[in-house]
Amino acid sequence: MVDGWRVDRIGSALRGENPAVLRRLNAGFAVIGDVQFLPGYSVLLVDDPQVERLSDLPRGKRLAFLSDMDQLGEAVERASRRMDAAFRRVNLEILGNTDGFLHAHVWPRFEWEPPELVGLPVWLYPRDRWADEQFALGPRHDVLRKAIGDELDQLRLVN
Repeated sequence: MVDGWRVDRIGSALRGENPAVLRRLNAGFAVIGDVQFLPGYSVLLVDDPQVERLSDLPRGKRLAFLSDMDQLGEAVERASRRMDAAFRRVNLEILGNTDGFLHAHVWPRFEWEPPELVGLPVWLYPRDRWADEQFALGPRHDVLRKAIGDELDQLRLVN
């Protein structure tokens, strides 16, 4: 199965088989999102598929996960600011309502978003944005992937 890694995102990342992985961080994996209608959308996956919620982690690992989320958020912010002058900010979310493993969403937000959506949660975007092939992650996002990965590398050198 070509996209079998999607069924086991964390296991495939641990095995080095998840093509969306940008970098291995302290408590998880920085991955680029499956959809890119907001270019730079990324996710932090915990590195243990049995962990369902932040409170499942011991305090040290919990803080490491939150630090990784901060680092990924800053990397997306830096890359987005450099690549799009209309960049506004980054939204960070730990929701856990659909996938049964701990993960954090990193959403860049832009001035060019539709006015009726720019101030709302990303989840209120029309469903067609999520399924439209023009927004599906693909080779055209390689420059963006590299930019976020490079920013993660720079942040790790500084911290």
